[in-house]
Amino acid sequence: MPLPPLNIYRHDRRTRALITLAGEIDLETVPLMRTAFERCLRDGIRTIDVDLTPVTFCDCSGLNAFIEMFLHTAMAGVTLRLHYPPHMLARVIEFTGSGFLLQGPSAVPDPDPRPAALCATAPVPLAVAGFETSRRLVPGTPTVSGGVL
Repeated sequence: MPLPPLNIYRHDRRTRALITLAGEIDLETVPLMRTAFERCLRDGIRTIDVDLTPVTFCDCSGLNAFIEMFLHTAMAGVTLRLHYPPHMLARVIEFTGSGFLLQGPSAVPDPDPRPAALCATAPVPLAVAGFETSRRLVPGTPTVSGGVL
């Protein structure tokens, strides 16, 4: 008998629950995850901590479920926090602007290994609609203006 693609373990301490997810989070396993979170709400849990250490895969349906459950629990006055996501999931969370799901500081270290002195000049933000402003990508290189390099 094969193991299920996602195992869910729950440990309660008064009004706090630790949910450990182990395996793959995808379209097939998201309903299991939702059920676990909904049971926490029905059981009067006020803080849900989710340990993602043993997660081997998480697709966009998993990330959507985390965001959906975060909003659902927040409306109920419950705190939902993700802990120890695998590196790739942490990067996806950061890239999508979903860092509010994570506990503590950014889970993705700053990829820029240059000393702070070289990074001291703040880039000018691009205007998304028409790229009207310029932005120096790397010191000493041409700037992007009007969308053309």
